[in-house]
Amino acid sequence: MSGAIALEPTPTAETFRHEETAGDEESAPLMVEDAPGDSLDIELDPDIVRPEGRMGDNIAQIAAYVAAGIFLLGTWVITFVSNPVQLGWFFWHPILQSLSICLCTYGIVTLQPTSQPRTKSAGLFRHQSAILLGAYPAVLLGTLAIWWNKTLHGARHATTWHGILGYISLFWIVFQVFLGIGSVWFDGRLFGGNPRAKLVWKYHRLSGYVLFPLLVFTAFLGGLWSHFSTRHAALAVRVILFGVAPLVLLGAMFARIRPSKMKFL
Repeated sequence: MSGAIALEPTPTAETFRHEETAGDEESAPLMVEDAPGDSLDIELDPDIVRPEGRMGDNIAQIAAYVAAGIFLLGTWVITFVSNPVQLGWFFWHPILQSLSICLCTYGIVTLQPTSQPRTKSAGLFRHQSAILLGAYPAVLLGTLAIWWNKTLHGARHATTWHGILGYISLFWIVFQVFLGIGSVWFDGRLFGGNPRAKLVWKYHRLSGYVLFPLLVFTAFLGGLWSHFSTRHAALAVRVILFGVAPLVLLGAMFARIRPSKMKFL
């Protein structure tokens, strides 16, 4: 109609979505389209979880879990087919130590990509559950088993690099757990509260990334060169389980690290 006033179209959810995410694909929120007309409310919800992973993170995560699984399964098979009754208390050492490394793997990987309050909280819960309820008790009991086995047989303790590094790792783990708990529980009151506790947490994180390779290297020495392994597994099997798999595990885990999150520089 001549002279009619042209009305502006009513903004829609698609309009807001386009304006909010244009030029910022990495920070675009996840869209949930369960019901027509609800997508706008969901998208603008501050609690919505946005994508956090970078390219290659998912592949690295799968590689880390597969490598850890091969290491665990291979260790358990070798131990279980080597007359567990005759092994005595030693039986529990490779069983529990390998389990501890796998639980540490999950505890680290599950916390790595988190950067939002909601995912940080969920990741921290999984991290602490895996470490405090699984990995930590397992490594303590596994170390106690080998110590008690040597004591019963009158054998000397920590006579190899595997044994020496094992005991060093154990004491380091105790210190690591202390730093982690003190910097998170009760709002970090043990270290004076925030922001001091956040500074301690950064060092806890850095310490963990140094400690974990030490644990894996200790397992490498025991799995590849110990008297037990050389008697019960062929060299090719030991290289795959305790050489190749740990290297893949470390490579995948370190590929997911966000050094900028620690902000040391």
